[in-house]
Amino acid sequence: MKYYLIAGERSGDLHGSNLIGGIRENDPDAQFRGWGGDMMAAAGMDLVTHYKDTAFMGFLEVALNLHKISGFLKKCKADILEYKPDALILIDYPGFNLRIASFAKSKGLKVFYYISPKVWAWNQKRALKIKQNVDHMFVIFPFEIDFYKKFDYKVDYVGNPLMDAITAFKPDPTFREKHNLRPDKPVIALLPGSRQQEIIGMLDIMLTVQPHFPDHQFVIAGVSNLPKTLYEKYIAAHNAIIVYESTYDLLNIADAALVTSGTATLETALFSVPEVVCYKTSAFSYAIAKRLIRVPFISLVNLILEKEAVRELIQDDLNEALLVGELKQILPGGEKHQRQKEDYQTLQNLVGGSGASKRAGGLIVGYLK
Repeated sequence: MKYYLIAGERSGDLHGSNLIGGIRENDPDAQFRGWGGDMMAAAGMDLVTHYKDTAFMGFLEVALNLHKISGFLKKCKADILEYKPDALILIDYPGFNLRIASFAKSKGLKVFYYISPKVWAWNQKRALKIKQNVDHMFVIFPFEIDFYKKFDYKVDYVGNPLMDAITAFKPDPTFREKHNLRPDKPVIALLPGSRQQEIIGMLDIMLTVQPHFPDHQFVIAGVSNLPKTLYEKYIAAHNAIIVYESTYDLLNIADAALVTSGTATLETALFSVPEVVCYKTSAFSYAIAKRLIRVPFISLVNLILEKEAVRELIQDDLNEALLVGELKQILPGGEKHQRQKEDYQTLQNLVGGSGASKRAGGLIVGYLK
C-alpha cells in the first residue's frame, strides 16, 4: 500500500521514521512519500519538502509568513492528489496538518493522526474538527483517552514513541574523548531547540550562567539541519563546546540541563537528568498564548506528573539570576536534585516501555485491511 506522511519538526521526523519501520513490519511492500526530514528519508520515505523550510514558531511568526504557509499547503494538497495514497498519516504539527486533514477527508482519503495535537492545552474545540476529519487517532499520553472521550471520540493509546528511540540508543564510549570533554569536569547540557528562532532566542540567555559555574563544562546540543554559522558566535564568545546530532550521548553524561520547552524536556527527564525548562517568545505571541492556554504547565514532564516537578522559567522569568539559582538547586548536592530524580522514576512508570511505533504501525495496516 501507499502511505503519505507529514511531519513538520524534528521530533516528528524521529517518530515518523520509527513509524515507517512499524508499518513496514506489517506491510513489507509499503511505499512512503511525504514531508519530514532526514530521518524519515533514511527510513525509506520519498521526501518532498524538508521541515527546516516550513518551521515557523509563535503567533507573530506565523502571521508574518502566511503567504509562504499558504503556498506550502497548496503544494502539499496537489502532491497528495497526484500520489493517490491509500492512507494519509499526520504527525503532530497541528497548524498545518489539521488543514490538510480537512482537505483529505473532503477528497475521500483515509486519514490517520499519530501523536495528537495538544488540543487539551488550548482551543479544545479543535477536538471536534479532529473527530470530523480524522478516521483514527493514535495518542501517546494516557490522559488523552479521557480527554477525547468528552467529545465522544474513541482513540487508540499506543504508548510514547520516545521510548522506542531511547531504548534503541547505544552510548558512544568515545564521546568524551571525541569532543575533548574533560573527564574531571561535570557537564551541563544546553538544549536550545531545533529551530533557528529558538537558537537565537535561547542560547544567549542560557549561557549567561556560565561564569557562575567555572568548574563545569557547558555543552550545546546542536542540530545539523541548521547552519553551523548560527552556533559559531556562541562558541567564540562563551568558550562553549558544541556537539552535533549527539543529544542522547550528551544527556547520558550530563549532570544537569537547561532545556527549551518541547519534546526535549521529556527526553531529558527520561535520561534522569535534572533540568530547568526555558521558554521565551515575542511579546505579541506570548500575550496571545497566555490568553489561550488552559493548562497549568508548558513542559510535558509537569503535565504528565500533574505537578511542578521541574521549574519552568517563562518569558521575563527567564533571566540570569533565576537560571543561576535554579541550576544550583538541581546540580548534585542541591536541594532539588534528588527530588527531581525521584519524580523521574514516577514519570518513567507513567510513560511506559517501548513499542509505540510498532503498535501504531500494526493498527494502521489493520484498519486499512
